Parts: sequence; structure tokens; C-alpha cells
Amino acid sequence: MKVQKLVAAAVSAACCLMMVGGAQAEIREHSFRFATANPKGHPIPAGGEKFGELLAQKSGNKMTVKQFPGGVLGGDVQVLSAVQGGTIELTSMNAGILQGQIKEFAIVDLPYLFNNAKEADAVLDGPMGKRMSDLMPAKGMVNLAFFDLGFRNLTNSKRLIKSVDDIAGLKVRVVQSPTYLDTWTALGANAVPMPITEVYTAMEQKMIDGHENPFTVIEANKFYEVQKYLAVTNHMYNPQAFFMSKKAWDKLNADEQKIVREAAQEAAVWQRQFSRDEQGKALAALKTKMEVSELSVEELGKFRAKVKPVIDKYATTIGPEFVKEFLAEIEKLRK
Repeated sequence: MKVQKLVAAAVSAACCLMMVGGAQAEIREHSFRFATANPKGHPIPAGGEKFGELLAQKSGNKMTVKQFPGGVLGGDVQVLSAVQGGTIELTSMNAGILQGQIKEFAIVDLPYLFNNAKEADAVLDGPMGKRMSDLMPAKGMVNLAFFDLGFRNLTNSKRLIKSVDDIAGLKVRVVQSPTYLDTWTALGANAVPMPITEVYTAMEQKMIDGHENPFTVIEANKFYEVQKYLAVTNHMYNPQAFFMSKKAWDKLNADEQKIVREAAQEAAVWQRQFSRDEQGKALAALKTKMEVSELSVEELGKFRAKVKPVIDKYATTIGPEFVKEFLAEIEKLRK
């Protein structure tokens, strides 16, 4: 009996040591790279920095993030490919850019989809946002949260935009996404897909007349230096998918994955508020450097009418049932 008790005690002690050792070894050292096309100080790089701070805190400085803002590792298309390939671990970009990989992501690029950011948060943090995120691992990505970039607005160097008719013939740079191309074509512009890293030079050299982006992007990239007019069109809300390479994710154990998700979700709450605060500041600054036109509700109704065929087209290609459920979630919020 004594021998059996001693053996049992030894086994128990060994198990305890294994558990303690295991607990101590759960969080290992990892270094990730976060790449974005936006410059340092902009809300997207700021969100990446906040994530890095939180991840370091939660992991006891074992998990760190190196920041690569300003497109130094490439534009969105190049970075997306690198994340899927596992050579870059983290990025945040327009969720709609992913529609080339996952057709359902085209939903967030539909013009005049959301009336305000509160609607977007509720939908993307809810079941529809989860359904979209669940489609990403099959394409080599793991979504961690949705950041905010704000509503998009039009700039140009030709004329002040007072009506939808004023857009006719303008060469407008658009995101490398079919929805943007079709939207601006429907509005009468000559849409030119182009990485944001090339936009300043293209406008400076008059290769294009203008582009569309949230106020913070316009201000942070100093586009006002080569653009005279800004129209507050609020034509698209830009949720930003904040995601990790699945190859990098799969190398993490369960505890590490938990910490990464927690840090990302906390960073998203902070980033959204920071981004929205910065939008107001950016618009105020731009009003001192550009001629700004704020369109009436009646005139914006004409914009909506022009892009209705685009919405109908993508409702078919995205999937009528998915679009129906997504729009139903928004209507539920409005009621």
C-alpha cells in the first residue's frame, strides 16, 4: 500500500509540475508585422499601434508587432497577397477589397448602404459580420475585428461639385474593386482603378482629376496640395477588416489566439472612436485649405437614384438571400 501511495503521489506531483510548466510555456515569443498603405498618424496605423500595445501588455511582452505604415511593404493588393501567403502577418484594409476573394464582401461597398457609423458597428459586430468573417479562413485570412475609416467623399481639381451632373467626365481614381468602378461610372465619371500609393503623383501630374476617400485619408496624405475642391458626398461607409494571415494564426496555440483576439477587439473599440473624432478634425482642417460643398438631401437623393442599378447588379452577384438578410438587419436597427 505504501508503495502504491508513493507512486500515486509521485504521479500527482509530476502532473502538477507539467501543468505549471505548461502554463508558463503557453505564451511564446512571436513578432508580427502590421502593414498598411496609410501614413503614420492616420486612424488605421493608429489602430495597428494600439493593437501592438495591447498585445504586448497581455502577453507580458512576448508577442510584439512591428509597424509598417505608408505603403512601404506595398499597396493593398500586394499586402493582401502577402498576408495570404504568410510573408506579412497582419493588415487592415477596406473590407470591400476582399470581394475579389469572397463575393459577399462586396456588400459593404454598396453605395449609400449605411446612414451612420452606429448602424455599421451594430451589423458588423453582429451575426452578419460573423458570417462574413467565417468565410475568410478558406482564403488564407483570419478576421480579428472591424476598424473604421469613415464615410468617403469626393475631391477634384476641376470644379466645385454642386450637383451629380457636375461629376460627368471627371477622371476619378477609385479603389481596385469592381463596386467602386461601377459606382463612379454610374455617376458619370471616368473611373480609374489605382493603388492609393500612386494617387498623389497621379493627381499632381494631372493624370487623374480627383479621387474619393474619407476626410482623414485626404488630410493625412496631403491631397489638398494637389486638389482644390471637396464635395461631402458620404457615398460609402468604409469598414476596415483587421485580419491576420491564417498561416501565422495556425502557428499560435489556443492561449495565444485568445490574447490576439482580445487585443484586436479592444483595439477596434478604441480605433473606431479615435477615427470618428479625427474625421471632424480633418474636415475642419480641409475647410481651411479647399473649397468645400455640402450637398442637400434632395441632391443626394439624385446620387442615390443614379447608383440604384449598381445596387441591383451586386445584389444578384453577391447572392440575393445574403443581401436580403443584411439589409433586413439594417432595417431592424432603424425601426
